[in-house]
Amino acid sequence: MKQYIGFDVSLKDTAISIRQDGNRIWRGKCASDPQILAQIVRKHAPHAERVVFETGPLSTWFYHALTAAGVPAICIEARHAQKILNETLNKTDANDADGLAQLAEAGFYKAVRVKSFDAMLTRTLVGARNLLLTISTQLSNQIRGVMKTFGIVVPKGTGRVFDGNVRELLDSRDGLAQIILPLLEAWRDIRKRAAQLDRQLLAAARQSKAIKLLMTIPGVGAVTAVSYAAAIEDPANFKTSRAVGAWLGLTTRRYQSGEVDYDGHISRRGDNHLRGLLYEAATVILTRTSASNQSGLKDWGLRLRERLGFKRAAVAVARKLAVIMHTMLKTGEAFNTSAGVTA
Repeated sequence: MKQYIGFDVSLKDTAISIRQDGNRIWRGKCASDPQILAQIVRKHAPHAERVVFETGPLSTWFYHALTAAGVPAICIEARHAQKILNETLNKTDANDADGLAQLAEAGFYKAVRVKSFDAMLTRTLVGARNLLLTISTQLSNQIRGVMKTFGIVVPKGTGRVFDGNVRELLDSRDGLAQIILPLLEAWRDIRKRAAQLDRQLLAAARQSKAIKLLMTIPGVGAVTAVSYAAAIEDPANFKTSRAVGAWLGLTTRRYQSGEVDYDGHISRRGDNHLRGLLYEAATVILTRTSASNQSGLKDWGLRLRERLGFKRAAVAVARKLAVIMHTMLKTGEAFNTSAGVTA
């Protein structure tokens, strides 16, 4: 007498469908609150085997809250579920919930790992810092662009140099200063807030042995190491280190049908931000020439660059970095600069 449940979650309401022995025995709708949903499950499906819902903005909260309430919650990949749910004639929340319940009953789904709240907090810190830095860059570019319209070119410089140059050039232009100075004050304030988040990030890096271990790799700084550790969480989440490259979308896509068989660009699946950080780290490894940056990984990347070009070599080094960093977390060993690297 096992029951299988599907939740179609939205920000306001959640549609619910409960199935047993191949038939729907109950369905309804309630507010999107895990506590209310847990009560409904206990009332209408006391022998619930699987409770399935798709990835989305509320999935982390739902998963941990439902699991804490004793509900056998499973978060599944939304892209895979939609390929099946789109086959229904009428697209409604109730039908989607029923389709998810059928997937739960058949076991035909791909479960995803839901990150812990601590990992999400770290990712939020990194994301907030990046957002402030982006806004700061946009404001400085806006200030430069507006002043160019009036024939005023701000010299190159960042931070206090940029601030001083702008104020000096606006000294005798009261009309323009009334427009630019509020933007400049906002730019300064945002930089201060970003610096506060920087300090929080560095403090988190100093307190973690895993992050300090990852930072032994030339080109990998605090932001990359913190982001990687938060995304991986536990090295045991991956069967092999090589799987991390595919998980981050750094492996090539393949299309094969009949006589056609070719590899395309990288899949770009997974964490876009972390993939970009690894690519930046790979770029640093390939372009810096200091003695402290020499390693077997760099030599391997430079040989690839001669054959494939810089961008492809950087992607390959980024993928290899993802694999090496996972191995380091698993073994607890620091980066070995003298170790050779094979494709």
